[in-house]
Amino acid sequence: MLKLDQINKSFINGEWTEGTSGRTGDILNPFDDSVITTVKLATKDQLKEAFESARHAQKEWAKTTTEERKSYLQKAVDYIKENKDDVKDLVIHESGGTHVKADVEINLTIGLLEEAINYAHELHDVRNVEDTIEGKVNHVHRLPLGVISSISPFNFPMNLSMRTIAPAIALGNTVVHKPDLQTGLTGGSIFAKAFEEANLPKGVFNMILTDLEEIGDEMLTNPIPRLIGFTGSTKVGKKIGEIAGGSLKRVALELGGNNPFVVLSDADVDQAVDAAIFGKFIHQGQICMIINRLIIHKDLYEEFKQKFVERAKELPYGDPADPQTVVGPLINKEQLNKALGIVERAKQNGTNVALEGEAKGNVLSPYVFSEVDNSSELAQTELFAPIATLIKAESDEEAIEMANDTQYGLSSAIFTTNLDRGEELALQIDSGMTHVNDQTVNDSPIAPFGGNKESGMGRFGYPWVIDEFTVTKWVSLQTKYRKFPF
Repeated sequence: MLKLDQINKSFINGEWTEGTSGRTGDILNPFDDSVITTVKLATKDQLKEAFESARHAQKEWAKTTTEERKSYLQKAVDYIKENKDDVKDLVIHESGGTHVKADVEINLTIGLLEEAINYAHELHDVRNVEDTIEGKVNHVHRLPLGVISSISPFNFPMNLSMRTIAPAIALGNTVVHKPDLQTGLTGGSIFAKAFEEANLPKGVFNMILTDLEEIGDEMLTNPIPRLIGFTGSTKVGKKIGEIAGGSLKRVALELGGNNPFVVLSDADVDQAVDAAIFGKFIHQGQICMIINRLIIHKDLYEEFKQKFVERAKELPYGDPADPQTVVGPLINKEQLNKALGIVERAKQNGTNVALEGEAKGNVLSPYVFSEVDNSSELAQTELFAPIATLIKAESDEEAIEMANDTQYGLSSAIFTTNLDRGEELALQIDSGMTHVNDQTVNDSPIAPFGGNKESGMGRFGYPWVIDEFTVTKWVSLQTKYRKFPF
């Protein structure tokens, strides 16, 4: 049983630590705004202490064997599996996620840890490289980067935190992690508890519960970390890139998205609608990979619209604790008001409302706008809400052009009965990921996850993540006397 009064604290150098700022923060259930727990916020000095602990611990952690690191990670996996029901309940109540969302998130998190166990050996693999110099033996080693600064958002806090934490620890690095306080338990405390139960050496994983008022840019500017892992808005990502560039730190950034779902002229409409309903409304649309624009060929547009609206109209919404609920609450009142503002401006601009939603508390039932202009604010805004935009394309070629007409390039999808043409057109969409005959919300620990353009930098997933979290070092051994020209 998870005891909230034991894990609602920061975790620094292996100890649960009360924040000393004198300020507190409430973690709320977004469905009814009830207080789940109250956190004493940590200070900038406590964050600096966490970085120092991580630096000290990393020297010894880097020397551990593959089997040692695998053992600690496996114990953490076991803890999450053994407490899955409690974790699921916390995901539902803290993030407003439905039962489906909670299951998806927990399974993705477990998958990330298990895959990290599989590639922990990469740290000690040595590659031989032939040379033209007689007697020279070249060895290429992988070494840990050092300390990793990890910052995660509120929407998928477990998955989007573990995506940085698991590879970092598996590859000999130590971590200082800051989850969004709104989901600080599922985004941080759960992992601290799992690693504590695994007896992970002190300082390898540190987690701080605080806000920007207390720590400012310390997660970015502290000189100790060598990589900043961040998932969040493009605006903040750009700031991180500027700061990191000034100190030549690496970054792994997954930022905003305006993900197109393209229905070509030869698509199976029923299959496309099934995928679009899931890819638009899972977790109320609060996912960076969510479908943001549905671009449909004119020949299929009316049929798709009619079937999509009918399905959206039937989606159960309300309390995420109800297993039947598909659309739960937005994370807070501010996000709800932001979504309602977008809706109101779209109406004022004369955009057709194919399905009218309603707000009850922080829950917003599905909205569907049709005949949307691809250049409009509605189409070009990352909505992060259960608001669907249907856009008509005159041709398949125009549909692809529309798909690319955005500053973002995270995920995308194409529906067609011609898979060869689907893959050909997928390569023409400027995004890090395109899924043919599927929706845009896909993640896997064995695929290169990441975005193009203003959707981010770097790639997660094995083996690409290895390059992100290690440094390569060339060691040459001159086994025979070498003659030099002078």
